[in-house]
Amino acid sequence: MSTLKNHVQLIGNVGQDPQITNLESGKKVARFSLANNEFYKNEKGEKIQNTEWHTIVAWGKNAEIIEKYAGKGKEIGVAGKLKSRSYEDKDGVKRYVTEVEANEILLLGVKNGGSQ
Repeated sequence: MSTLKNHVQLIGNVGQDPQITNLESGKKVARFSLANNEFYKNEKGEKIQNTEWHTIVAWGKNAEIIEKYAGKGKEIGVAGKLKSRSYEDKDGVKRYVTEVEANEILLLGVKNGGSQ
């Protein structure tokens, strides 16, 4: 049960082409947004779509997979954990960020309606 304490699973579409960074240590990191769409009917019976956006961070081999196969619009599955951090922006204001650190990537569907 200890693996369930901080565990996130998401399936969604990549929002924009991932930002890939090669670190001095030789490690690679991928950062991208993932959109989840949820549908429900309101009190009038109208179908409503709600989109949640998540920031995903992948390291090492997972970053390489993202770089090679997961462009904008690609449907993927992500399993990982929530990570929070803070930083100071250019104006010196402290900002807080919560991201999903991916430790598993599952490629799904087809990109932009084409073949894989």
